[in-house]
Amino acid sequence: MSVWLWLALIVFFIIAEACTVVLVSVWFAGGSLVGLVLAALHAPWWLQIIGALVVSGVLLYFTRPIAMKHFNKSRVKTNISTLEGKQAIVTETIDNLQATGQVIVGGQEWSARNAADDEVIPEGTVVIIEKVSGVKLMVKVSSPAK
Repeated sequence: MSVWLWLALIVFFIIAEACTVVLVSVWFAGGSLVGLVLAALHAPWWLQIIGALVVSGVLLYFTRPIAMKHFNKSRVKTNISTLEGKQAIVTETIDNLQATGQVIVGGQEWSARNAADDEVIPEGTVVIIEKVSGVKLMVKVSSPAK
């Protein structure tokens, strides 16, 4: 393959990354750079392609998780994800068998189910929200303070 083709691929991947800014194609620009170097050394076309693919894969596998960790620092949890771990008060008995149960958390009423299927939670009980499943809160009984 031609050095010019590899150069064009590098430019294409860099422009694509600049337009999207979501870390999609920068890894392939690095792989294309290896293809460019191999083409300049007159390596066979199949070695250029394999070299570019291997380096792109290695870059993607090892550096993407690190990059995503640093770029996502400013992401704020949505309202639903902030409910996990909070306390709520049961306003309607939670009975998974009967498919009933309501809690109030943060002034809002939510449908709730017990994370432990075999237990009924009576009205007035303080519970901890374990997770959000669809539009229902999965809760467990709050252990008393010691």
